[in-house]
Amino acid sequence: MLFRTVFGVLATLALFASFLVTAPARAADCGRVTLADMNWSSATFIANVDRFILEHGYGCDAELVVGDTMPTGTSMIEKGEPDIASELWTHGFTEALERGVSEGRLKIVSASLSDGGEEGFWVPKFLVDKHPELATISGIRKHAALFKNPEDPTTSLFMGCPAGWGCQINAGNLYKALKLKDAGFVLGDPGSGAGLAGSLAKAYERGEPWFGYYWAPTPLLGKYEMVKVDFESGVDEAHFVECIAVADCENPKPTMYPPAPVQTVVTADLSERAPAVVAYLSRRSFTNSFMNGFLAWVDDNQADGEVAMAHFMKTHEPLWREWVSAEAAGRIKAALAKM
Repeated sequence: MLFRTVFGVLATLALFASFLVTAPARAADCGRVTLADMNWSSATFIANVDRFILEHGYGCDAELVVGDTMPTGTSMIEKGEPDIASELWTHGFTEALERGVSEGRLKIVSASLSDGGEEGFWVPKFLVDKHPELATISGIRKHAALFKNPEDPTTSLFMGCPAGWGCQINAGNLYKALKLKDAGFVLGDPGSGAGLAGSLAKAYERGEPWFGYYWAPTPLLGKYEMVKVDFESGVDEAHFVECIAVADCENPKPTMYPPAPVQTVVTADLSERAPAVVAYLSRRSFTNSFMNGFLAWVDDNQADGEVAMAHFMKTHEPLWREWVSAEAAGRIKAALAKM
């Protein structure tokens, strides 16, 4: 009896010691990992999912840091921080991204949105129903007076992209290429993603004209019927990449937006020290159809990134299980059970 008791105690101590060794070792392999928390709904949702999975599935000390397309990408190249940009719209960051990859500072590991993002200049469908010409850029220029600038009614307003976002560059270049200034439009800065969304929603719900940049997947374009304006130019992807997406391009020409690459990018340091994390990120991806529907739930429930993450992790286990190892899945399930 005494032997069995001593043996049992020793076995318990050995198991406990094994846990103390393996758990910190797993965390040490991953260490501290920073993820950019971009200020739009799909990006903050994905970043929160990544943080939770890295923390509970892979033992990382995962932390969200405030991010935006241009500042985040630049910081990753120049400072190696943050470690992960979970959803980087790279059209406005093409040249710098290619340089970062070629210099071995960055690594593109997956498509955050497997079928890419959609960008364009939009007007409300109810407006196009009344004035079909507004489905084209020539019609927009002709009827510029419909889009009065509330700050100066003698001008018209094209609502551009928030400062610091990659789309600020391409929307600004297309504003020039489409000669919107000549038609009387000023280029508006909404100040933030929330400001841009609020501008569109407010105009739509009041039945007022609105003309500006927006993108999908978003709950807003699911909630409000909008028409993407035809630039009557077709798509010139080479010119878009070489000029429209480049700051201070001297001679921008009209082109529709190509499907936008929306990618997960990591630093070279993370790729080298945490291959299991990179393996997870390389498998993690969402379709636009899923994301539009999920973001509609987020919007209806006024959920922040953390609440959206928890809802997703609890209701879409078959999807996230495809991205992680069996061992990580077990640890994630245990963490979810405590929420």
